Amino acid sequence: MVLKQLLAVRKMSSTVNLSALRLKYREKKEVFLEENIRVKEPITLFREWLDQALQTEELLEPNAASLATVDRNGKPSNRFVLLKDVTDDGFRFFTNYGSHKAQDIACNPNVAMTIYWLPLRRQIRIEGVAEKIPQEDSLAYFHQRPRASQIGALASEQSTRIPSRTHLDEIEQEIKAKLGPDGEVPLPNWGGYLIRPHTVEFWQGQTNRLHDRIQFRRGPDIEREVDGKLVHKGELGWVYERLAP
Repeated sequence: MVLKQLLAVRKMSSTVNLSALRLKYREKKEVFLEENIRVKEPITLFREWLDQALQTEELLEPNAASLATVDRNGKPSNRFVLLKDVTDDGFRFFTNYGSHKAQDIACNPNVAMTIYWLPLRRQIRIEGVAEKIPQEDSLAYFHQRPRASQIGALASEQSTRIPSRTHLDEIEQEIKAKLGPDGEVPLPNWGGYLIRPHTVEFWQGQTNRLHDRIQFRRGPDIEREVDGKLVHKGELGWVYERLAP
C-alpha cells in the first residue's frame, strides 16, 4: 500500500518534485500517549515496537539502523548497520574493529543510532556510549553466521583501500583453499559493540504533522529535573518527557 502511494505520486510528473512527496501518516485517534506506555523505560518499549515491526511484512529488514560516529577531528560519519541484539544494557551491532566506524569509536565512543520504520510511521533515535563486548560473545556470534559470511569477514579488512574487486575474490579463494570445506574459520579483527543508551526518543508520525515525540533520558542526578509537568519519573533511573515536533 505504501509503495503504491509513492509510485502514484512519482507518476504525476516525469520530474519528481520532492516538495510534493507526502505520505499519509497516522490519524489523531492513533496518537502515541504516555499512558499507553506499559513500562516507563525505553528498552521494554523498544522491544514492543520491534515486535510490531517484525510482524509487518513490508519491513524486510526491521533491524537496519543508521549509525553515526564522530572522529578525533569532530567530523561526523554515518552508515547503516544491522542491530543484532537488544539487552537490558543496550543495543548490539557487529563490525570489523579496523573499520572507519571502529576507528571513530576508539577515539570518541559517543554514538547515535536511528531506526526508521516507514510502514509504521515510526522512528527511534538512540544516543549513548559504545563499548566492545567480550571477545567470547563476539566469537559465539561469529560462528553462528553462515560460513560464507565468516569467510567474507576474514577476507575483508574493512574500510582499507584495495586495488580491485578481483583482489577480494582472490583472497576469498585462498582462504577457502587453506581451510578446506570443513575447517573452522578463525575470528578476524572483528566483533561486537554495545551501545549503552543515555537518551532514547520514540517518534510516531501524524498526518497533521503534529508528530508524537516521547524521549527517555538517564544520567547522574537526572531525577532532580522531575517536576511532574514537563519531566516525569520513569523506571530504572529513567525520566521521560514529550517534545514538540
